[in-house]
Amino acid sequence: MGVAALVAVVTIVWLMSPVGVGILLGVLMAFTFRPTYERLARHWSPPAAALATVLGSTLAMGLTFAGFVWILVGRGAVLGPKAYDSLGPGGAGKKIVLVVGEETRKIGVSTEDLHAKIRSLVENAATHAESLALAITSTTGRTVLALFFDMLTMYFILRQWRPIVATAQDLIPLRPEYTLKLLEEFRRVGRTTLLSTVVIGILQGALATVGYWIVGIPEPLFFGALTAVASLVPGLGTMLVWLPAAIVLVVIGRVGSGIFLAAWGVVVLTSIPTYVILPRLVGRHTGVPTLFTFIALFGGAAVFGLKGLIIGPVLMTMAMAVLRIYANEARERKPLAPT
Repeated sequence: MGVAALVAVVTIVWLMSPVGVGILLGVLMAFTFRPTYERLARHWSPPAAALATVLGSTLAMGLTFAGFVWILVGRGAVLGPKAYDSLGPGGAGKKIVLVVGEETRKIGVSTEDLHAKIRSLVENAATHAESLALAITSTTGRTVLALFFDMLTMYFILRQWRPIVATAQDLIPLRPEYTLKLLEEFRRVGRTTLLSTVVIGILQGALATVGYWIVGIPEPLFFGALTAVASLVPGLGTMLVWLPAAIVLVVIGRVGSGIFLAAWGVVVLTSIPTYVILPRLVGRHTGVPTLFTFIALFGGAAVFGLKGLIIGPVLMTMAMAVLRIYANEARERKPLAPT
């Protein structure tokens, strides 16, 4: 029966794999919006509260995704001609090329060559934006299917979490208290991953947009969305966008704006979301060292593609949770050394 049970699990996982992303996202969203469901359930029936939570969160997610696509593709295509014009005489781009060219000349790259290469990159920006739009459109069917299973899974988890825990304690070949610890760890890690990846990223993108608008950077919505995407990179994160922008402002002579944007990036984009808002949302951190966070993100992306940015950290944190439980048990079994 043990072999039959293992075969059954493998079969279920195999059948779930085509819609695995939607199912995983539904589970994580159920963990994240569980408090909302519980508040609604105090006034409504549990099925109605679960349905309202699922529909509301899914609508918010869909509108957010659509907004990001429109900003990155639409505003990025508009930014291309503006960037090209700035490379002309007297433009900000021309000033940057001249400053950078003084340094690249030392390694054999003339200012003229640098200018030509940058012009070529900017000219291809619109083409890349169109290709990205076509790629996103081609995945619409899969996205709708994943969204459908996301909603089903979220509703199921919200309504049936306690029976799921009880069944898992019976089926998983671990002591019931260990199974409960793993499930609680999974629940906490799932909520932390989704909030830190999506909610904090969106917040940082919105705050960055405000900062870019204040200093007068062209297309602040585009660069704000780009900052939100950059927030996925551990360690550097939003600095990958706002720091070069601040340096560019200084190079073109807008020193005050550059200093303001750098201060905005350090305080508003990094310190407040990381050290004030995130702890209030998710409580204590996952306890995963930075090195393993990098491995989880980049390894997950290499194995699973873009969805690995969520799957990788969840799997890494769960694996480390298993090792912690094992280490604690081994420590308890280890006889005390004679004094």
